[in-house]
Amino acid sequence: MTRVKGGSVAKNRRRKVLKQAKGYFGSKHRLFKTAQEQTFHSGEYAYRDRKVNKRNFRKLWITRINAACHENDINYSRFINGLSKANVDINRKMLSEIAIDNPSYFTKLVIIAKDTLNGKTAKNDEVKSEVKTKTTKEVEIKDEKLDLSNLTVVELKKLAKDKNISRYTTMKKAELIAALK
Repeated sequence: MTRVKGGSVAKNRRRKVLKQAKGYFGSKHRLFKTAQEQTFHSGEYAYRDRKVNKRNFRKLWITRINAACHENDINYSRFINGLSKANVDINRKMLSEIAIDNPSYFTKLVIIAKDTLNGKTAKNDEVKSEVKTKTTKEVEIKDEKLDLSNLTVVELKKLAKDKNISRYTTMKKAELIAALK
């Protein structure tokens, strides 16, 4: 049988593995065999940790919501139970953003949860109609007395765009607040 050399195909394959192993410690970025082993392991770790990352973020959101709930004299489980019974469908990522960015509105959600757990429903329908989730980042509140000074420039620009204010992209924060009032 004749001898077959790998040639450029083998060289390119090895070069690709060594390029992926760039920055690894010791021989793991120099020698093909160890580099290949390490890239296999790295792929497994990356796959596993993409799942773990989702868990970690959910833990973070729950911790933030829990802290905000304790400020409003309710525990996390009762708060989530009250919201689900009131048919308020806001995910935990959204709730944590509301707790950080708009504590007064989070307090309204706590009141909804408490009232639902106590059997009251009249107030809940009014407040629920205010909530309209657009994306996981924004919550549109139909309250015209919204405190604009606490909002970021990006949020102000989104409000200006919704209200069809011209030149909102070039305006500064103070100009945006004046235009929105």
